[in-house]
Amino acid sequence: MISNIEKEIVQLLEKSDKRALTLLYDNYADALFGVIKKVISDDEVAQDVLQESFIKIWRYSKKYDSEKARLFTWLYRIAYNTAIDKVRSLKNKTTKEVQIESSNVYNIKSGELNQDVLDIRKHLGSIEKKYQIVLETLFFEGMTQQEASEELNIPLGTIKSRLKIGLRELKKIYDPQ
Repeated sequence: MISNIEKEIVQLLEKSDKRALTLLYDNYADALFGVIKKVISDDEVAQDVLQESFIKIWRYSKKYDSEKARLFTWLYRIAYNTAIDKVRSLKNKTTKEVQIESSNVYNIKSGELNQDVLDIRKHLGSIEKKYQIVLETLFFEGMTQQEASEELNIPLGTIKSRLKIGLRELKKIYDPQ
């Protein structure tokens, strides 16, 4: 049974009425914060994730389908997934370490560069468009896979698959063995 407040929120979301955000926050923020706190123990980070969750909820409000899930279930998934993404993001930041002393970035001599590889944009046009778009977004626009997923409105798993297949297709061009 759908409550009257839930019906009202859904109707406001469908109209992109900003009053929906106030109602969502007033009625669901505490519960969603509890969901996030089960994943993230730091209160400050959990508050940031709650805010990010509400931004995503607003951004994707047109995608909510009451036939597929109840409103709270949809909100829960967004909050939980945002919390998991934040944990992964924080873990990646702490495990990556830049070792400048052992870097050889500036030691490459121009004769060592494979001149055939410098025309990647030209060869990118010879693979399927769906792979081109993902590779261009990740490599030439500098987006992360998550950002590309949101920008292109493609699931993150699909972005990863298309990246892998696109790179494999480019490898066939550069190394046809």
